[in-house]
Amino acid sequence: MLNIRIEKAPAPKLLPEADNPLIFGTIFTDHMFIMDYTEDNGWHDPRIIPYGPVPLEPSAMVFHYGQELFEGLKAYKAGDGRILLFRPELNAKRSNDTCERICIPTIPVPDYVQAVKELVAIDADWIPDRPGTSLYIRPFIIATDPFLGVRPSASYKFIIILSPVGAYYPEGLNPVKIWVEEEYVRAVRGGLGEAKAGANYVASLKAQIKAKEAGYSQVLWLDGIERKYVEEVGAMNIFFKINEEIITPALCGSILPGITRRSCIELCKLWGYDVSERQISADEIISAAKSGTLKEIWGTGTAAVISPVGLLKKGETEVEIGNGGIGELTQRLYDTLTGIQLGKIEAPADWVEVV
Repeated sequence: MLNIRIEKAPAPKLLPEADNPLIFGTIFTDHMFIMDYTEDNGWHDPRIIPYGPVPLEPSAMVFHYGQELFEGLKAYKAGDGRILLFRPELNAKRSNDTCERICIPTIPVPDYVQAVKELVAIDADWIPDRPGTSLYIRPFIIATDPFLGVRPSASYKFIIILSPVGAYYPEGLNPVKIWVEEEYVRAVRGGLGEAKAGANYVASLKAQIKAKEAGYSQVLWLDGIERKYVEEVGAMNIFFKINEEIITPALCGSILPGITRRSCIELCKLWGYDVSERQISADEIISAAKSGTLKEIWGTGTAAVISPVGLLKKGETEVEIGNGGIGELTQRLYDTLTGIQLGKIEAPADWVEVV
């Protein structure tokens, strides 16, 4: 168990007004968690201090070689006043998987979750309680060695910051339009695709700009080898309902193992659906849409929870999904997941932790 030193902010900031839209990732709370790593001392000096700048040398390795990772989870305020976290141990485990991939020392899962809980508890007044809002939690680790050379850093900082947020997409739960990207790729097997590393996200920017300029909300990525099999959509995993089969791309080393993805698979199986984790090509999806067997498409992720897809474009072909509305299963998954996160629906074992 961590012995976390706490330094309270001397002058707390004003909380957002009740009508503040809480645009995602723009407002930050009073405090942050920091813990340092050195080869001699391991992870040490865990502390919660006032939110503010982090001094780093210009030669810090994170700036030059990109050795860093991040996670994303949320805290919710239940109707009875409890503060709830949704499966935080899975974020801690996934963070350690990314650490292993990019040569960063891992953090014990209980320590990781404890740090999250204690920071959230201190800034609990920042958790919004309007429908569709939550407190977004951003843990991240950066390489801090002041050294110019390609090798793993010998020192790191583990930092957690908090941000009260509203809907991730301006559309909210309304269906979004997505664009199948055929020029650029996000990741390849053997690369960093299954890691929660910033490099995956900067690699996606060029195609996202293309899509937005064409009027589409997100990019549907294809595999990096054959350029035909669907992998992810934007910053989310993707699901398709064709007839009564639920299909999501199989984890193959280039797809992030999403926690919301895993939860959706578990819920669909619990409800009796046939769930397939397999390769599915963009052409198969287009053909299913044209034949009328493609019933629903939705993305899953911590930020948006569930994002229904109403329109899909590949090349010159554009197809509407489910008359452009929200599918029945998509809505059920959203209602169930958000109900669990807000304490309104009984959760499966170990899905919710109280702060």
